[in-house]
Amino acid sequence: MGVVVVSGGSTGGPAAAAGGGGGGNGGSAAGSCCDVSLKCWCKWRWGDHQQHLLPHRVFSVFSSGFLFLLGCLIVYGLIGVIYGWLLFNKPYVPNGVVGLNSFGCLEDGEGSWSVGVFYGDSPFSLKPIEAANLWKNESKAWPVANPVVTCASVSDAGFPSNFVADPFLYVQGDTLFLFYETKNPLTMQGDIGVAKSTDKGATWQQLGIALDEDWHLSFPYVFDYHGQVYMIPESSMKGELRLYRALEFPLQWTLEKILIKKPLVDSTIINYEGRYWLFGSDHSGFGTKKNGQLEIWHSSSPLGPWKPHKKNPIYNIDKSMGARNGGRPFVYNGNLYRFGQDCGETYGRRVRAFKVEILSKDAYKEVEVPLGFEEPTKGRNAWNGARHHHLDVQQLSSGEWIGVMDGDRVPSGDPSHRFMVGCASLGAAAAVIIVLGLLLGAVKCLIPLNWCAHYSGKRSDALLVWERSNLFSSRVRRFCSRVNRVPFSIRGKVKYNTWAGRLVLAVLFLVGAALMCTGVKNVYGGNGAEEAYPLNGYYSQFTLLTMTYDARLWNLKMYVKHYSRCSSVKEIVVVWNKGIPPKASDLDSAVPVRIRVEKENSLNNRFKKDEMIKTRGVLELDDDIMMTCDDVERGFNVWRQHPDRIVGFYPRLISGNPLKYRAEKYARSRKGYNMILTGAAFVDGTIAFGRYWGEQAKAGRELVDRYFNCEDVLLNYLYANASSTKTVEYVRPAWAIDTSKFSGAAISKNTQVHYGIRSRCLMRFTQMYGSLSDRKWEFDGRKDGWDL
Repeated sequence: MGVVVVSGGSTGGPAAAAGGGGGGNGGSAAGSCCDVSLKCWCKWRWGDHQQHLLPHRVFSVFSSGFLFLLGCLIVYGLIGVIYGWLLFNKPYVPNGVVGLNSFGCLEDGEGSWSVGVFYGDSPFSLKPIEAANLWKNESKAWPVANPVVTCASVSDAGFPSNFVADPFLYVQGDTLFLFYETKNPLTMQGDIGVAKSTDKGATWQQLGIALDEDWHLSFPYVFDYHGQVYMIPESSMKGELRLYRALEFPLQWTLEKILIKKPLVDSTIINYEGRYWLFGSDHSGFGTKKNGQLEIWHSSSPLGPWKPHKKNPIYNIDKSMGARNGGRPFVYNGNLYRFGQDCGETYGRRVRAFKVEILSKDAYKEVEVPLGFEEPTKGRNAWNGARHHHLDVQQLSSGEWIGVMDGDRVPSGDPSHRFMVGCASLGAAAAVIIVLGLLLGAVKCLIPLNWCAHYSGKRSDALLVWERSNLFSSRVRRFCSRVNRVPFSIRGKVKYNTWAGRLVLAVLFLVGAALMCTGVKNVYGGNGAEEAYPLNGYYSQFTLLTMTYDARLWNLKMYVKHYSRCSSVKEIVVVWNKGIPPKASDLDSAVPVRIRVEKENSLNNRFKKDEMIKTRGVLELDDDIMMTCDDVERGFNVWRQHPDRIVGFYPRLISGNPLKYRAEKYARSRKGYNMILTGAAFVDGTIAFGRYWGEQAKAGRELVDRYFNCEDVLLNYLYANASSTKTVEYVRPAWAIDTSKFSGAAISKNTQVHYGIRSRCLMRFTQMYGSLSDRKWEFDGRKDGWDL
């Protein structure tokens, strides 16, 4: 085969080289990008007599590739939309969820910090506030749970905030004042906010912004000296360490003096052995390791003048070693302790505690000691699941220690990281589409033909002369030609009309779909956390209770692993009805699991009184129901608004003459319900268990034992019998899966028999406790989605 020589702008050369066989080879050229010879030349054999067919052929090639790419984009786009709808769609946002409609809590690259309260007998035995089991009817928190101060609670008080961090306590008798950094979403800089509590930190009243300057402020260290209250906020952007004095505590402050003309960050002062010591970090120096530097200054007064320590910088080490301050230094049992930040994995990953062994004008030594803080195990569903970088501890007049710690559920820079990962995934999905097109022959070329060497199309003489004299351009065109030979090599190895080829295509398609879903999740799916919903700015917790037996152990393991990671779950109680129970250690749980072994196999055990349950809210949830933590959290929020009702996810309508038990579809068709199945429902444990085991319910419990069925129906009748108002509330889940269908261990295998027994229960319970058929509540369009 001869070599084609392209000269000038003429197209005659290729036709002459093709000879009389132009018609046959021309058809081949139209159907492929390049005709590759043994010498790997990229050739186009187009005869002069074929010039009139060029527009049609180009249109055919481009139209097939364009339609293929468009079709793939539509298919993958639909996959992404469906995935996003299934994963991120929330049927509704509950009432009482504050902060969501206010200007605040915007996604921020610095994080989503919030503040929690901890109690302990010592600063090294602090437990979160929920462990204290404080109940507050005003905030409908039974018990109160962390976090107690968030961007939502600050924003809804009228002070927009993206996050709150760096908390410091100021104790004034029985009143606690909390000073903290709050990031203003308008100015995108930190201000100093303040809140007040009169109940040991269980609830907080937002007082306002204590200090607002033209530069970023944070780390508001507050202390007393000679009857005055002072504050040293971080003002490193101003380039100096500034001391403020309260004019009218806690909201009015004035600049007292500039302590040190250095951009020190996270500075604290403590009086130790008759001298004042200032700890801070200066990250502005040449060779300084950010978040790994520590300096010490000393003075006879907190007002100065301050002299540098002879060993400064005390540290200039790796940022994970805790050099940067992480809170207020304190004295405990005669020893001085300092908190430092571990910024190794991400900024503010954790707080580390150090015991100071030597502190003098010319020497310093400290050793790390255990902090005694239990790391959260719920991942991003925990408010402090990713990091906590600041802790302030104070001893109350009662002798008890109280601590305030900030926490974040995501690492630093999470929005940017997710966006980059999402874009990379979408780009990879587009690459998979192109590979599919190459394998199927719909995409002919990877690079436009006029970029290739020996392109036979018409180009200007001046351009050709420039290309011949430009070595780089020639090499680029040769490279493009080689790239365009890749599709032929791939199609030669993978035959799409064989089983192996079809398998390769199927795998590629699934990989592309997975990449599309990953991209959608990272770009549009938020931080991936299924957060708890606050009610009027406060959080609480509930106990999850399930009843099972040995044949459903695999259900239980999956159940515990999933639901224990839900934010508001405090404890899981397993009512074990039959068989040898597992050990709690056999279950992968992020919360305590208590297995309550029953003496007899009875469905009444589900509602047995249990004095060990420490929460008011109890979620009765069958071990074969799987739903999202977000659905569970929404249901819990609705129950907190209506704690006197059965709040659940499976509605039923009891009506007709004679009474007949029917599925949810019947309630939907009648657009109303009067019963909630307790296989997935929140109840007030004290009320529900008390009613169920009362003397009035004895005949009903006997019927449940006789039929081994209907315990949930009985509880609904008992609630209705006790009140003339609404006693049930429906919450629509985004989705729910019955896992017993996959195991064959379903309790009610024969639906008709099961419904028949329940119909008999309805008639008997109606005789005992009155009718439900005269009650009916319509589905709430906002909650249910039917009338939207």
